[in-house]
Amino acid sequence: MSSKVILVTGASSGMGFETAKTLARQGNKVYGAARRVEKMAALKEYGVTPLKLDITDEASNKAAIAEIIAKEGRIDVLVNNAGYGSYGAIEDVDLAEAKRQFDVNLFGLAALTKNVLPYMRAQHSGKIINVSSMGGRLVSFMGGWYHATKYAVEAFSDALRMEVKQFGIDVILIEPGGIKTDWGHIAADHLAASAKGGAYEKTALKVAEGMHKQYNGNMMSNPQVVVKATVKAVNARRPKPRYLIGFGAKPLVFAHAILPTRVFDFIMMHAS
Repeated sequence: MSSKVILVTGASSGMGFETAKTLARQGNKVYGAARRVEKMAALKEYGVTPLKLDITDEASNKAAIAEIIAKEGRIDVLVNNAGYGSYGAIEDVDLAEAKRQFDVNLFGLAALTKNVLPYMRAQHSGKIINVSSMGGRLVSFMGGWYHATKYAVEAFSDALRMEVKQFGIDVILIEPGGIKTDWGHIAADHLAASAKGGAYEKTALKVAEGMHKQYNGNMMSNPQVVVKATVKAVNARRPKPRYLIGFGAKPLVFAHAILPTRVFDFIMMHAS
């Protein structure tokens, strides 16, 4: 495999950190990006170059890409891994928080993508890998704003894939199911906090308790399944448009496609 110049966002922890490390070990020139550069210090020993980046800031996006181009002269792969989940009833979640989720999960991803595309078009090659979720193809209870961002990432990616095909650029979606990370606990805590004292409090607390139990259990998939799928997409000569992976992903997406809407709603409302 020839060495590639790769940018991985959200590289300060979790799956982004592991993805950057694995790709660098394979001999690629990897830039790991996050707002807190000090949290990526450990990546240096694997050959990853830490890069300060706030994807919600356009100037920061432009500066990061300009630095990579100045040093490497090209960029072959962008892994849009940065993102977060904030659960809560639609009525309870402040619109400022809803907009922040869109700024991070969609608009930041889109801004960074727009900044790398001119270079990939000039190369007539490149890969945009967007870490989405099975939650971009179905909705879990009390996660409306989060799922809205992931549905948007799916639509954005599908549209972009068709547009840039003529320039030799691939657009790939990674769609994890249940992955054993702190993500579920953080989302559950947001859900409980957002509902405090409101009309949805009783329901939200029950759902949050169920989420904590699920993520404390042993059924969730190891985060390495996401790392492996991302690395596979990077290295594939002809990557798949979608990698649906992890606990529950394939059966739930299939169930969502074939079951009547009210039946699927019932299942999701009682899943926790």
